[in-house]
Amino acid sequence: MNSTTEITKARVYLASPFFNDEQVERVKRVEQALEANPFVEAYFSPRKEQLDSLPFGSSQWANAVYQNDIKNIDWATHVVAVIDYDGETFLHGERHGHVDSGTAMEIGYAVASRKPVILVHEKGGIVNLMLSESCQAYLTSTDYVTEYNFLNMPKIQYKGGYI
Repeated sequence: MNSTTEITKARVYLASPFFNDEQVERVKRVEQALEANPFVEAYFSPRKEQLDSLPFGSSQWANAVYQNDIKNIDWATHVVAVIDYDGETFLHGERHGHVDSGTAMEIGYAVASRKPVILVHEKGGIVNLMLSESCQAYLTSTDYVTEYNFLNMPKIQYKGGYI
């Protein structure tokens, strides 16, 4: 983290796909976990701010959503990213769920901004090395988000195959 002042509680940006019922249910569980986490002051979830005042799918809407998400990643001290996404394939005999491209971009922006990234990967499978090597913690359940210490930032490494 690029801060000269020590934080007392985390501000979290929640990167996640929310395109179907399963993904929405998962991101809601992560939101609840962040609300229950004693180390979290506040969080921003793009799912809750789709800027409905603008026509969905319009260039104005797209630009406003992008700008709002970037502003909130900049505001955050940490990024929690759900990397479960449909579109899975099998590679070397193991399941590999592709990461949503928007979530991948948010992770990359966070890493470039020197913000710690905590990955949540409930479905399991092979993880791209660019994600596994850039994260501070790799969590396999939304339940672990409730207790993760965002201040001490324990390193929890991914253990599995790489692509």
